[in-house]
Amino acid sequence: MNKVIIIADSTVDLTPELIKKHNIVTVPLIVRFDEEIYYDNETITPDELYEKVKIKGELPKTAAVAPQTFIELFKPYIDQGCDILFSGIGAKMSSTIQNAIIASNEFPEGRIFVLDSGNLSTGTGLLILKMCKYRDEGKSAKEIFDLVSPLVTKVSAQFAVDTLEYLHKGGRCSGASKIFGTIFHIHPIIKLVDGGMIVYKKPRGAYKAALNELVNEIKGDYPNVDLDHIFVTHSGMDQNLINYLYEEVSKVVGQDHVYITRAGCVISSHCGPGTIGVLYIKK
Repeated sequence: MNKVIIIADSTVDLTPELIKKHNIVTVPLIVRFDEEIYYDNETITPDELYEKVKIKGELPKTAAVAPQTFIELFKPYIDQGCDILFSGIGAKMSSTIQNAIIASNEFPEGRIFVLDSGNLSTGTGLLILKMCKYRDEGKSAKEIFDLVSPLVTKVSAQFAVDTLEYLHKGGRCSGASKIFGTIFHIHPIIKLVDGGMIVYKKPRGAYKAALNELVNEIKGDYPNVDLDHIFVTHSGMDQNLINYLYEEVSKVVGQDHVYITRAGCVISSHCGPGTIGVLYIKK
């Protein structure tokens, strides 16, 4: 049986430690400010991105991984006799998945498997880590693909958004909604549904009210929560709020199962600072 290589795009937002531990290959998406081109988390950090947005007064454009980049990434592994599994940001949010499929068609059939995560950030990361688990059990690329594909619809991903500024600038929130949200101190909960984002709830008041809604979601799903990995993923925010959410989620599922990660530049450019989510797989 061929060795299995697992590849993810940079939006999976896993920590460097998890990426190294599980031998995950990553490929960056592109962040562009006019003629300035950066590679997600390689040549620009989220904090540097926020500073540029502040100075320029506009959001960057983000771009998918090109088919040729995938071909150049895949070829050495295929030449070495390896099989490949790739997943990244959902196809409704980026053309990265489609470009990976285009590239895979340049190689013999059955050597490269591309999974549309229907998700973003550590929602995709959860699926990648499941791939790693099955790889380490000695399963083939095809077997892993067949085992992980049904989990796509079982990923639970929801985020509390502190500011509507980035969603507004990115065209995902009207000016009226932005003003309304600011006046009434609404911190919306964004949920991933059928591969796209929806406003799930609109809690009012202090930001902790929104964080408590995230905790209530996982409480409602427990004990039908896969305990391999539960993520608290944020885009840069008050450490006290991160600690609060981590501790509250840990009370539900146990501290050993909860991981804190920070979103990279592509995800941060769409949601802005102060966004935090709880992500897990339901049984």
